[in-house]
Formats: sequence, structure tokens, C-alpha cells
Amino acid sequence: MNADLLIALAIFATAMLPLAYGWVKEQRVMRAHYWHAVALEIVDGEMEILVAGEWRAFAEGAQPYAVKATASKNLPPGQFTLTRTGRTLRLEWQPAQRGQGGKVVREAVAK
Repeated sequence: MNADLLIALAIFATAMLPLAYGWVKEQRVMRAHYWHAVALEIVDGEMEILVAGEWRAFAEGAQPYAVKATASKNLPPGQFTLTRTGRTLRLEWQPAQRGQGGKVVREAVAK
């Protein structure tokens, strides 16, 4: 009886290990998608503000950009960068580590 129970537990554990690995991997993927969506919303909102006239307050070239959105607290460590070339604006968010949502970039021409 004990041998049967031991074999049953071994079969059960063998079946559960791939499921547990899949669950953890799915959590990581969903978290990365969430971070990407949050960064996308922030970059889109900030780009609207910049195109509306705020771009004039920034000098030419690449520079760190401080976002005003409180949702940025939900993002992993990373950096927002604004690059201004004439009236062309490029706002991007780059996470500090790989696998944390990926890079988000928006470009627009100011009016």
C-alpha cells in the first residue's frame, strides 16, 4: 500500500511541476504586459502635453524627462527621455532591466 501511495505521489508531482512552471512564466508575461500598457498610457499623455506647447520649454537634444503622472509609481525602475530636434519630439521610456515591459517610443511633430 505504501509503495502504491509513493508511486501515486511521484506521478502527481511529475504532472504538477510543468504546471507550476507555466503559472510562474505566465505571471511574468502578464506583469510585463501590464508595465508596457502603463508606460504606453503615460508616454501618450505626456506627448499630448508636449505637442500642445510644452515642447518650447525644452532645449534641443536628448534629456531626461520627469513625468507628472502618478501611475509612474506602478512602473519598474526605468527612465523617460525626451529628444527634441527642431519641432520633432521623441519621448521614450526604457526600463532598467530586460523583461520589464520593453521600450515604449512615441514621436510627433509640434505645431
